[in-house]
Amino acid sequence: MKYRSEITGVGSFVPAQTFTNFDLEKMMDTSDEWIQQRTGIVQRHWVEDHVSNSDLALEASLKAIANAGLEKKDIDMIIFATLSPDHEFPGTGCFLQAKLDLPEIAVLDIRQQCTGFLYGLSIADKFIQSGSHKNILLVGSEVHSKGLDKTPHGRNVAVLFGDGAGAVVVSARELKDASHESRIITTKLHADGAYAKELWIPAPGTGFGKDRINHEMVEQGAHYPQMNGKTVFVHATKRMAECLIDACKDAGVTLNDVDLFLFHQANLRINSKVAEMLSIPEEKVFNTIQNYGNTTAATIPLGMDDAIKAGVLKKGMLVASAAFGSGFTWASAIWRY
Repeated sequence: MKYRSEITGVGSFVPAQTFTNFDLEKMMDTSDEWIQQRTGIVQRHWVEDHVSNSDLALEASLKAIANAGLEKKDIDMIIFATLSPDHEFPGTGCFLQAKLDLPEIAVLDIRQQCTGFLYGLSIADKFIQSGSHKNILLVGSEVHSKGLDKTPHGRNVAVLFGDGAGAVVVSARELKDASHESRIITTKLHADGAYAKELWIPAPGTGFGKDRINHEMVEQGAHYPQMNGKTVFVHATKRMAECLIDACKDAGVTLNDVDLFLFHQANLRINSKVAEMLSIPEEKVFNTIQNYGNTTAATIPLGMDDAIKAGVLKKGMLVASAAFGSGFTWASAIWRY
């Protein structure tokens, strides 16, 4: 029997606590006008002190499992994408697994940053097609707020990020009529480590010398994210456009055939530029960055859930996704919901 991978359940969760651009004006030398013009962000959600990444992931996961019409015991693998783990090790997927009370099933943590969800979708699809698993829980979840430099020195990066989680259940279905069935049609994954230091957090790490972290690194702010914004913008727009075209060719469809585009939400200007480059109508692109900021691995499933709730994403629609992030990594996917 041949299998197809269908997204059967979707869920998301964001902390109740919101911070508008006006709130950030009080913390650092910035303004609502500056942030909106350069990013499109109006507000973001940040966790309270006692909340961890796996706490957010748990809420999104329970919603996705229920939305799929399944029980927790039906899940036979967890794939967890994040760059902001609960702890250095073990992976946050294990902490989520314990909170879900799902002992013994396989857990896989991946670190592909903003492309983490699409990398995870590709991995889940391959496991499903192999016939080894039936219902895989794929989670993208981030708590950025605890690792940002919220002083004027860190304003260019700190204003970008929010906390949140999104999850989907990818289920095995018998493959019959491939052209009309809900399924993941194709995924395209790429990376170029030559640009790894254009968007990264240097410390802690083993690449410095004898110390993974020391006072000097902290004083220099090496434990905060650092970004070459212009380089990221140029590569993001180019690579996202390229891999979307590549995915469409592989799927045997055109960009005009796509009903909805769910892009990674890093910067509204990036998504607008990609749409302009590919002549994609504005009404076909669903953006959520204005409400959540960049939640890296969570942005696509979070946006998917919002699109479903808004009645924009409906069963049977052909969907295209693309993402670009630290690594550099980039990816695309074509799927029928």
